[in-house]
Amino acid sequence: MLAKPSTPLLALHWRAPPPLPFHGAGRRLRPSRNPGMLPSGVRRPTRRCRGITISCTGVKIKEVVTLSTGDGHGGSLTVKAVVTVQSTAAGVLGSLLGFSKLTDGVKDLLGKSLLLELVSAQLDPKTGLEKETLPAYARRASKEGNLITYEATFEVGEDFGIIGGVFVTNDQSKEMFVKDIKLVTSNPDATLPTFTCNSWVASKSDNPEKRLFFINKQSYLPAQTPNGLVRLRAKELAILRGNGQGERKSFERIYDYDVYNDLGEPDDDVDKTRPVLGGSKEYPYPRRCRTGRPKSKKDPKSETRSGSFYVPRDEAFSEVKSANFSVKTFRSVLRAVVPSIQSAIIDVHLGFPYFTAIDSLFSEGLNLPKLEGTGLLRGVLPRLVRTVTDGKQEVLLFETPEMIDRDKFSWLRDEEFARQCLAGINPYAIALLETFPIVSKLDPKFYGPADSAITEEILEKEIKGVMTVQEALENKRLFILDYHDLFLPYVHKVRELKDTTLYGSRTIFFLTDEGRLRPLVIELTRPASATKPQWKQVFRPSSDATENWLWKHAKSHVRAHDSCHHELISHWLRTHCCVEPYSIAAHRQLSEIHPIYRLLHPHFRYTMEINALARQALINAGGIIEIAFSPLKYSIEISSVAYDQNWRFDMEALPADLIRRYATTTKSVIFRRFPRSNGAQWRRGMAVEDATAEHGLRLTIEDYPFAKDGLLIWSAIEEWVRDYVSHYYPTASEVTGDVELQAWWHEVRTKGHGDKQDEPWWPKLESPEALSQTLTTIIWVASAHHAAVNFGQYHFGGYFPNRPSIARTKMPTEDNDEKSFERFLKRPEASLLRCLPSQIQATVVMAVLDVLSNHSEDEEYLGGAPEAAWAEEPAIKSAFESFSVRLKEIEGLIDARNSDPELKNRFGAGLVPYELMKPFSAPGVTGKGIPNSVSI
Repeated sequence: MLAKPSTPLLALHWRAPPPLPFHGAGRRLRPSRNPGMLPSGVRRPTRRCRGITISCTGVKIKEVVTLSTGDGHGGSLTVKAVVTVQSTAAGVLGSLLGFSKLTDGVKDLLGKSLLLELVSAQLDPKTGLEKETLPAYARRASKEGNLITYEATFEVGEDFGIIGGVFVTNDQSKEMFVKDIKLVTSNPDATLPTFTCNSWVASKSDNPEKRLFFINKQSYLPAQTPNGLVRLRAKELAILRGNGQGERKSFERIYDYDVYNDLGEPDDDVDKTRPVLGGSKEYPYPRRCRTGRPKSKKDPKSETRSGSFYVPRDEAFSEVKSANFSVKTFRSVLRAVVPSIQSAIIDVHLGFPYFTAIDSLFSEGLNLPKLEGTGLLRGVLPRLVRTVTDGKQEVLLFETPEMIDRDKFSWLRDEEFARQCLAGINPYAIALLETFPIVSKLDPKFYGPADSAITEEILEKEIKGVMTVQEALENKRLFILDYHDLFLPYVHKVRELKDTTLYGSRTIFFLTDEGRLRPLVIELTRPASATKPQWKQVFRPSSDATENWLWKHAKSHVRAHDSCHHELISHWLRTHCCVEPYSIAAHRQLSEIHPIYRLLHPHFRYTMEINALARQALINAGGIIEIAFSPLKYSIEISSVAYDQNWRFDMEALPADLIRRYATTTKSVIFRRFPRSNGAQWRRGMAVEDATAEHGLRLTIEDYPFAKDGLLIWSAIEEWVRDYVSHYYPTASEVTGDVELQAWWHEVRTKGHGDKQDEPWWPKLESPEALSQTLTTIIWVASAHHAAVNFGQYHFGGYFPNRPSIARTKMPTEDNDEKSFERFLKRPEASLLRCLPSQIQATVVMAVLDVLSNHSEDEEYLGGAPEAAWAEEPAIKSAFESFSVRLKEIEGLIDARNSDPELKNRFGAGLVPYELMKPFSAPGVTGKGIPNSVSI
């Protein structure tokens, strides 16, 4: 039983409240005249009220405009604050149990749940100190659905000046999600400000620090901050930075950096020890959000995975932001579907016996044992889980991916294999081949001869006399998927693991007169070892049965390599992983009233939470990536190598990425065992600068759907950002003199990407133009780049033979293995199926891809709803409206391109149209839509 309170909980007698602490220059507040502090039944005299004028910064008492009955006193205005609080499905406000529920209910009844304090934006002209805040308790007024309103009343004296902020103290036992605070008055001529909060306010018992919200009617550069807010602006940033000590708590809003030292679990299993990524020359990496958990006992460099994967409170996926279907589904897949699949398929290495068995996943499904907790899956996985009529089992029934629905056999065609390099989900890997012969940059002492086995004679035979290799090079007709140097150092390590294999690979394509790519050859290489010499072989398409099946096998290996490159580098590394430091630095160094914070903030939505979820179950030791992708335990380590060798901020802009020049591969190259970043970069060569061409670029392949549509989006973002930046930074001096902006960019470089801080290619924010390009690049990567590599995953990878995540067996011809080759000759289809993912690997990846390709109900799209502050700035509002209109125009242009029969890479019988750069989407797996941020 609950202990009886020492004083009656419902005592309504009134006592003067104690003085309230003041967030100012050391003074304390006197008891307030505020009616919110008065007892029930005490009548406040009505006074003659002064009117208000509204500046872009808030509310200011100015002159008498209305009269009311009263006691003849003047100099104050009655202002009501209406606070909208959103309750959660978990019942943060409405389903509390026990004593906390009782005490919170009493506080609501007494009007003591929320304390508001209005903050003046001006200093006291007499003392030069901050003015006293105006406090008032807010009483619960109404509830409609999950929205609860609280109301407080203030008497604002004419000497208070401009309202610049409001302190909120939550006296309940649980956190509250405050949507907004609106100030209203009876004066019909008054337009009072709204505080758009959309933030959690922790209970005072958890965090005694008062929560400050600034007014959102205008953005301020640091030097323009009203004098009454200068100290508070700095203090708020200090709170967000924290002190770098201790383990973070779930209610905190602290943003700090750490290395990726929590992917392994050495205390649980020594085989789950993983290297720390970041903070070393061997494994450079971007930084993640710091959690501060205890160190591992068996590996002091690593952090334990016990407890929560902390993200600052406002970064977490939240029920109050609508359904978040994709998030709930993702967690359900990881926590329930995956174990169900593993229980249904006992043999973890069991492959599919026939291709018809793969087809049955879309017609009959996979029977799942009805485990405890899986019944709820039907509610959150309507696309996947069906119930068998007898109720004893559930069925994992996949929807047919659009690619296979349109053309069941498209994955077998060489033309579709090549087309997906330009219009698939990894359009970032294809590059122009500019020099020949091809030579590895790896040290031949360790890996064997550096020369490729692809010769001019082989290529010219496949070009079929159309032109020589040199002519093809000169006319920019040869292209390459080069996964040789990236994977070759890991081949022997990976082959020590069970049920997987790896090669270094190169695939050469020829650009036909129709503008389509045709694959010519695939080279697979196994490096030299202590017991065996280097092995390499070139495979070609052929009408000969044996050669044709070997070609299919080789394509499956390349597809697995491309899947790994896509998921580990184009997707995880370049978007999720590299964007997180921009967000951490922005919250630490840019005030929420800074214009650049307000520009960038929508593009960081949910990124930290989805990345924390990835560390929890996707990229961790034993996670989805490690059980289903070819490099297995070395997968994320390989992304560190790619970050070291190829990632540079200035090349993340789309135009620069298309143009980027690769290091010349000639025999004069300096060989390295593990090539590291040395300033020389490969040439992608997919575009050249041309002032006469659209967007100032001429594409090497004119019908390159990703690049063509992507440049439309890039240019729209660029124009919007340029207009935005020029409004706040008309000259270079405003850019260089902005201390918060410069601190943010310095921290991005020196902390967020600290392992590359000394690289010469980092942009310097010394002009509006440099700032615009930097911001455009960040917004592009967080929005369109991520959309291009994410939302088509199920369309193209849902039928896994088209994009296998793993190749499990070596080529039948390697080392002249007679037994392997004999099995291949007898049943080449079975040999290919053994190479493809196992049943567990395939179905788990398919379920995850279905979720990752899904747009949630609460998605926020590029050019969709503007930030609240932008509506108050006419120039910014107009620029954003133009941006939104342009994106709608781009949708029409993309539709027109997809209907053009001259564009063979996006129009044709059974082809999936390229829609990944269409800005908007309905919920679900649609294969289109560009969210603002890396949100799934």
